[in-house]
This record gives sequence, structure tokens and C-alpha cells, in this order.
Amino acid sequence: MANKLTIGVLSSGGDAPGMNAAIRAVVRTALSNNIDVLGINNGYEGLINGDFHSMNERSVGGILQRGGTILLTSRSKRFMEPSGQRDAIRKMNEAGINALVVIGGEGSMNGAYALSQKDIKVIGIPASIDNDIWGTNIAIGTDTAMNTIMEAVDKLRDTASSHQRAFLIETMGRNSGYLAVMAGIVCGAEVVLIPEVPTTTDEIAAAVEDAYKRGKTHAIIINAEGSGIRTTDLATRIDDLDVGFKTRMTILGHIQRGGSPTAYDRLLASRMGVKAVEALLEGQHGVMTGLKSKGIDFIPLLDVISNKRKVNMEYYHMTKVLAR
Repeated sequence: MANKLTIGVLSSGGDAPGMNAAIRAVVRTALSNNIDVLGINNGYEGLINGDFHSMNERSVGGILQRGGTILLTSRSKRFMEPSGQRDAIRKMNEAGINALVVIGGEGSMNGAYALSQKDIKVIGIPASIDNDIWGTNIAIGTDTAMNTIMEAVDKLRDTASSHQRAFLIETMGRNSGYLAVMAGIVCGAEVVLIPEVPTTTDEIAAAVEDAYKRGKTHAIIINAEGSGIRTTDLATRIDDLDVGFKTRMTILGHIQRGGSPTAYDRLLASRMGVKAVEALLEGQHGVMTGLKSKGIDFIPLLDVISNKRKVNMEYYHMTKVLAR
């Protein structure tokens, strides 16, 4: 009995649609293999505090379609310190948790790697609307966020065209331009601003004026939050230069994080949750599940945290070609 596997599962960092589907998959796959599961509330902070509860099949009933995370989430400064990690391991040992599944983004994977270096069996599951995690083609939550942006921009385009406006729309993504680039393609934006490509306000204004001169009835400018240009400053500059269109501004903010996950995100999260438990059963740990061309693969956590995912510049150039 001493060697019996008991899995703890937590979600950490920013929430992402589909986290609940991943939790559900971990719990039910574990239970089907006679493995006990403890839910950990509030991410790594809950791990330090020993905020655990036993989970069964009914614990994850009816959560597949819910956004957010039933285990709650937070960012823990205490866990960044060796003393916090030591306290977390002590709480795990007291509760009999000898394996951990961590669902979250870049910071969460760094925390998972830190625990793996202290002989904790850890599997990471990438969940981030920003899609900035190296080692997976797409993270849980990205598709839902993308669809939320698309729906918002489509609606804004209707009023932009009716009033002949230039709409400035700010997307999330921290230091990654993935959401902005993909939104630029699927929403037909005239201009896309991303952190990876420095652009001046005058260059943007010139592009908007060119669109006006070519007879367009509106202009859509998508600005990634980390681009280095404040959306408010950009709106003021375009209006000051009198490029033909008057501007209106929409900052989508945290609406991009919420909502019921898409079918794609539910399926991706379920596949990754199942694979995470299967990895532990096979004796694998210190890895993250990642979607590759041939299916769900396992990527060493050291590789995940040592690399930065970059925007595909081919897609960025596509936004320029299709904006004509």
C-alpha cells in the first residue's frame, strides 16, 4: 500500500477555458485505474497550505462545459522561493500525494520543473489563452479565446462599416502576438500590431489612410497588449493626423479568458488529461503533454522552460497580404 499511486491535480496561473475538461479527464482516468485523486485548490498557494480534498467521479460531473476552473487558481510568490517549495512537498507527503498533475501556463511549467528537480513525479498540461508555451502546437484555451475575439471583431466590423470608422481592438497575449496575428487573418484586419515586430504610430496611421484612399468603408486595427504601443495613444495619434477615418477603441480584456470552451478545447483537454495519467502509469514524469503532428506527445519540462515559443512570421506576413 505504501507504493500506491495517489495523484494531486491543480490549476495555476491565469485561467483558460478547458481547464475543467482537463481536470475531469485526469480524475476519471485515474479512478478507472484505481488511483486516488486529491484536488488542490488555488494552485501552488493551495499546495503550500495543504488545501486538498478527495475527488471522485461526481466531483467532476457537469463541469465539461464550464469556463474557468473548479479548483480555482492563483499566482504564488511564496512558491517561487525554495522555502515555499519545501513546504509544499511537506504538505504533499503528509497527504500521501506522490504524483502531481499541473495544469497551467509558462509560470506553472516552471513550478512543475522545480518540483521535478526535488524528486516529485510531475506531469504538466499546457493551458493558456496566449498560446505562448513551447513544446505544443496549441495550448488548452487558445481556441476558445480565438473564437471569442473573432465574434467580437465581427460585431465591431458591422458598426465600423456603418459609420466608416477605424476600430482599434486590443487583444491579450502578454509578450506573444499569437492571438493578434490569428485574429488578423480570420477577421480580415487592415493592421496587426505584435510585440515581435516593432511598428511606429505614424506607420500605422499611413496604412489606415491608405485603406481610406483605396475606398474601404472601415479599418480594423488589432493591437496585441504587449506590442509596445498603447491603444489609447494610437487612437489619439490617428485622429490627430486626420487620415479619413475617425477612430473608436475596444479593449477586449478578460472577456477573452471566459466562456464555455469550444468543442476543440474540450477534446484537446480531455486527450491531454488522459495522457497525463497514462504517463504516470508508465513511469514517465518530469514532462509536459504537447500536441504534435502525430498526436499527444511528452516533452521534457526542462526543454519547455528553456525555450520560447515564437509567432509564425509566415502568418504575420499573411495578414499584410490579405489586408489589401
